[in-house]
Amino acid sequence: MADTSARDQFGAVEGADGVSVVRGGGITRGWNGIQYRAGLSAKNVNARQLSMNVATIPPGGVAAAHIHVDFEVMLYILAGRVRHEYGPALESSVENQAGDFIFIEPGVPHEVFNLSDTEPVVAIVARSDASEWEHIIPFTRPAASGEVA
Repeated sequence: MADTSARDQFGAVEGADGVSVVRGGGITRGWNGIQYRAGLSAKNVNARQLSMNVATIPPGGVAAAHIHVDFEVMLYILAGRVRHEYGPALESSVENQAGDFIFIEPGVPHEVFNLSDTEPVVAIVARSDASEWEHIIPFTRPAASGEVA
């Protein structure tokens, strides 16, 4: 097994002989308005194609519009209510709540809104990219017809 001590920056990783464990995942890091508890990725285990975290969007929070480049994302909502606006002009939307599964295909522009001003959204996030969010790019919402730029 490769030495992961240099990558063990996001929580204590236990394991040997091909099995790694992060207990509790209590350490948080922020990206794009979302807090992530320590999970599993190439940053702390020998992952090559997957990463997984628990993400929290604070009350009233928004994960600004973005695109996942060449990787898939699956989410499971543990708590709260969220709206994804998606599509070439972010013209479509879907609302989800605790118990819902969500799949986001590579290349789909989307923006994520916590629908509550008092409760966080908490979700398990799995990606087919071991680097977590390094292959995510910002997306600028197109101006609506009739708006002055």
